[in-house]
Amino acid sequence: MSDAKIAALIEQKLRAAFAPVFLDIQDDSSRHLGHAGHRGQPESHFTVTIVSEAFTGLSPLQRHRSINDVLQTEIREQIHALSLKVFSPNEYNHR
Repeated sequence: MSDAKIAALIEQKLRAAFAPVFLDIQDDSSRHLGHAGHRGQPESHFTVTIVSEAFTGLSPLQRHRSINDVLQTEIREQIHALSLKVFSPNEYNHR
């Protein structure tokens, strides 16, 4: 898979797994050029904000683990850094 499609694949997988009411995927790769560990390739650093009923009642650790499970291949092979902001709809509406 070409690097230009990683964000789209992340979106597809997260929508299928969590049916989010809100999903925002920011490619932060350009902000990390030159730092240790950056492979110089696009679409390697992301910030994901996701709001889903699936996260209601789960701890932050459980939420992050569930996302990491869904994206395990991408994290292992293509993503260098993934920042997650994970909310239930009620939490998101009251923040």
